[in-house]
Amino acid sequence: MLNLDVNSYETYSFNTGNNFRAYKFLGSRFIQLKGTSGTLFRVWAPNAINVSVVGDFNNWNGKNHIMKKQPNADFWNLFIEDVMEGDLYKYEILMSDGKSVLKSDPYAFYSELRPNTASIVTNIKDNYAWNDKSWLESRGKKNTFSSPLNIYEVHLSSWKLDGKNAFYSYKEIADLLVPYVLNMGYTHIELLPIAEHPLDDSWGYQTTGYYSVTSRFGTPSDFKYFIDKFHQNGIGVIIDWVPGHFCKDEHGLYKFDGSYLYEYSNDDLRENYGWGTANFNLGKTQVQNFLISNAIFWFEMYHIDGIRVDAVANMIYLNYGKEGNLNLKNKYGGIENLEAVDFLRKLNRTIFKHFPSALVIAEESTAWPMVTGPDYDGGLGFNYKWNMGWMNDILRYMQLDITQRKFNHNLITFSIMYAFSENFMLPISHDEVVYGKKSILNKMPGTYEDKFSGVRSFYGYMIGHPGKKLTFMGNEFAQFDEWKFNSGLDWNLLLYPMHLKMQKYVKDLNHLYKNESSLWQQDHNFHGFSWIDASNSNQSIVSFIRYGFNSNNFIIVICNFTLNSYEDYKIGVPRFTHYKEVLNSDNILYGGSNKLNSETITPIMEKWNGRPFCIRIKIPALSTIFIKPIFKNINNSKKLFQNKGSNLIKMHLRINAIRRSVQ
Repeated sequence: MLNLDVNSYETYSFNTGNNFRAYKFLGSRFIQLKGTSGTLFRVWAPNAINVSVVGDFNNWNGKNHIMKKQPNADFWNLFIEDVMEGDLYKYEILMSDGKSVLKSDPYAFYSELRPNTASIVTNIKDNYAWNDKSWLESRGKKNTFSSPLNIYEVHLSSWKLDGKNAFYSYKEIADLLVPYVLNMGYTHIELLPIAEHPLDDSWGYQTTGYYSVTSRFGTPSDFKYFIDKFHQNGIGVIIDWVPGHFCKDEHGLYKFDGSYLYEYSNDDLRENYGWGTANFNLGKTQVQNFLISNAIFWFEMYHIDGIRVDAVANMIYLNYGKEGNLNLKNKYGGIENLEAVDFLRKLNRTIFKHFPSALVIAEESTAWPMVTGPDYDGGLGFNYKWNMGWMNDILRYMQLDITQRKFNHNLITFSIMYAFSENFMLPISHDEVVYGKKSILNKMPGTYEDKFSGVRSFYGYMIGHPGKKLTFMGNEFAQFDEWKFNSGLDWNLLLYPMHLKMQKYVKDLNHLYKNESSLWQQDHNFHGFSWIDASNSNQSIVSFIRYGFNSNNFIIVICNFTLNSYEDYKIGVPRFTHYKEVLNSDNILYGGSNKLNSETITPIMEKWNGRPFCIRIKIPALSTIFIKPIFKNINNSKKLFQNKGSNLIKMHLRINAIRRSVQ
């Protein structure tokens, strides 16, 4: 009889927490065994009394398909003839209390469409011919920190529905979404979780099938087409990933073999009362294998470009979301979950070892230090962290009555104090436009026109601020209502001029961002940012410079957050050269009043804002302006300064003398 047991090395590495491709030997595999076609089933269930395979091939009666427990190991194995790809199955597990429960396969590659819950025998390794080789090669050579990263966050169920108010398939969505994202100028998309989940209302954040791409939109092969289509068009794909907790539906991981196998046995550590879920036992080596293998799986099998790790704070703090002020402590008396910290470091080490160019982004909402620091230096090892502090401050500021903004000026300046302490990403995510929080447009005070102007000024400030960018779908055309997961975005709003103009503004803003390297080359370096004026609270105006690697490669950003406009506003500048306005949110094309700086802006030989020179510009109400130097018109400023007899300098000195005498 052929030995179907897991080999000793795989068993050892699994039990010691060092097998990071556990999906290659666990789950179901359609194989040829001694000339016979069938499926090999393997499951980890150390505390089960008995395990059987049930499915449509045996009328869901497992009496004739009882699995064999591997000697000196915790795996159950069985080969069943003539079970083919596409067949449904579950594990019937007899627990120590005598109860039998039907469980889905934790390592299944595909699952039934909800509300059904069976796993499906599926071969995903060789079921698609990829065409993204050039993307993968270029991705491997790119330094993400000094590259543009502007993410469009998408919930596939509600981005757009077909004419019958039903879901599009992965292929259909790709064919619609790719040209839209490309046209709008985003560099990546980020998907709310697409692993299998039983309840639409959870948006995918309460998972049952960690290895199963959701069947709501099609097959694993269809999802590969989806990824491939984006890659062929130069767009990266990030997925949200949830390693902290899982839902407690009976067919899922909860009490899988009758014991608390994947979750903590301690009630206080296990129960996540706020979400009605169970926390993973991140100190158990086999659970570490399950999760780290899962992350590797999505990179390896689906060619994804990154993961955003959800709810990191829930993982690293023992008391996060706990009821009754439990005040749990670790062995050193601290409130940190040391097992979770070690797990995250191990996760990140492993991902970057196998996929050095991966994006691994932490949604971490506290001031935990060095989230993006290397693990060997005490960090958690992510390469990006959502800047929740910036997000909370700017949204609070933008919702203030405009007359009150001058008293809260620090809300738009404080973030620079810590902007380079981590590799930050600026998120305006789904969480900010749901559950009564209002849409971005409806957060803005003032009249109908003021709301649109406010959104434009806010988006311009976001693009100018250091840090990579993320915004949720619908924000780009100023959706009026907050997001509804069970219906499509209000695309009909594009029939109304102000929404269509907002979409054009965001498109032009995104393309400006991609084309201006000064806006992203030094996102995580204080050399890439310099205030011009951070203290003008009375007028609620901030101005700053973003620098690329070359000191002559810079762009000036001016944000006016009040209803006052200015015809002759001085801004200090670092170079004596002409300047031009490259984008103004008040442009009539975007729905503004068209108060533009359309002419070449001439420099003035006068110190201002601590700079050696200045320019005079128009600043519209509720606006953001981007201004660039034109070095081709005054090629070499050093020569200009050295030439004391320059007619241009004499002219400016004369003009300044006249101005001072008039004043």
